[in-house]
Amino acid sequence: MMRRTTLLSGCTALVLALGATACGGGDDVSAGGGDKALNGKTLTVAGVWTGSEQKNFQKVLDAFAEKTGAKPQFVSTGDNVSTVVGSKIEGGNAPDVVMVPQVGVLQQFADSGWLKPLSATAQKSVDANFAPVWKNYGSVDGALYGLYFKAAHKSTVWYSPDALAQAGVETPKTYDEMLKAGRTVSDSGLAAFSVAGQDGWTLTDWFENIYLSQAGPEKYDALAAHELKWTDASVVRALTTLGELFKDKQLIAGGQKGALNTDFPGSVEKVFGPEPEAGMVYEGDFVAGVAKDQFGRTIGKDADFFAFPPVGSGTAPVVSGGDAAVVLKDGKNADAAMAFLEYLATPEAAAVWAEAGGFLSPNKNLDPAAYGDDVTRATAKSLVAAGDSVRFDMSDQAPAAFGGTKGAGEWKVLQDFLRDPSNPARTAAQLESAAAKAYKG
Repeated sequence: MMRRTTLLSGCTALVLALGATACGGGDDVSAGGGDKALNGKTLTVAGVWTGSEQKNFQKVLDAFAEKTGAKPQFVSTGDNVSTVVGSKIEGGNAPDVVMVPQVGVLQQFADSGWLKPLSATAQKSVDANFAPVWKNYGSVDGALYGLYFKAAHKSTVWYSPDALAQAGVETPKTYDEMLKAGRTVSDSGLAAFSVAGQDGWTLTDWFENIYLSQAGPEKYDALAAHELKWTDASVVRALTTLGELFKDKQLIAGGQKGALNTDFPGSVEKVFGPEPEAGMVYEGDFVAGVAKDQFGRTIGKDADFFAFPPVGSGTAPVVSGGDAAVVLKDGKNADAAMAFLEYLATPEAAAVWAEAGGFLSPNKNLDPAAYGDDVTRATAKSLVAAGDSVRFDMSDQAPAAFGGTKGAGEWKVLQDFLRDPSNPARTAAQLESAAAKAYKG
């Protein structure tokens, strides 16, 4: 059962528009007990989450309802957030709040005139509780529109300790060691990696970690802004490195065809489900939530992770991502929507999902004790400690047509590359063609 009271330390006292204190000097705070200022008001919140993520976010909505009397409802958009939200706005049925999973989509929404800037209360909370990088990613042309509630540490490789122990391998320290360890795991009877090729976004994450480590942060930033073309030699080099993994049937569960028929939850199941097919799965910290909630794994005992290792002579990458809450101008309940964002900006709101698992908060004033296990706690501390040195997911910074649309742009090109990784230069040219159209548009 969810704890109703969570001890928060290091907080700045913030009096919410909701009429409740967000946090204070180590005092106990409750997810309920507000003044019911929004009693009976409905609130529609749209986002990509399904499954365990949607279930755990519902706990946050329930806590907000208990505090304020509001009646929040979550609507899942699927991966094509911009298309679904745009259609709802055109149809006169806009949600009040959208949890936006890509920086590029947030910028698109702002450029379209769809968003309301955050209230003064929310902005003060952001300044007090978040590193400046999160405010920068939530801003467009100097105006703050997005509140980053959920973050991701996308430089983690999750593994079954039993699988690695049975193969007699240690957690690797370099990319080459990781592939070597994977082949040893394969020799012991399991495939090395489960790859979620059916979901194109997972393939962009593979590329970004390799590229950041090989090419370095300056080129990463330039490529993310499309100031560097995708035909650059550094891109071809990273694709070549990724292709070595994709074409090795010994390393991927089910081979390329099997990977292309595996979605993200399925990739976690192949490692941590009742009938394991692979020893490792690369993805963000949110793997832990699926392993725990859907397959009953104990994080730190029979599900653990190691940092995505450095490639060649590069340094270990730290790639992040996140979901930003925004308020739509065309929503029917602007006061309830902004009050919800003010709530999300507090450590109290973050603590609700932190306890449930499968969640990291960029809120630096959330007490790490709110996380339910040592592995997640360590991951969260690492992300917060990285501060402004974190590099945000590259595809999430791109226009949605390139970096955030199912069956199109980078997602589709990298799926085609997984299917046939024989020509990295051709793939780089395809990526540049798609990027040029999207950025121009």
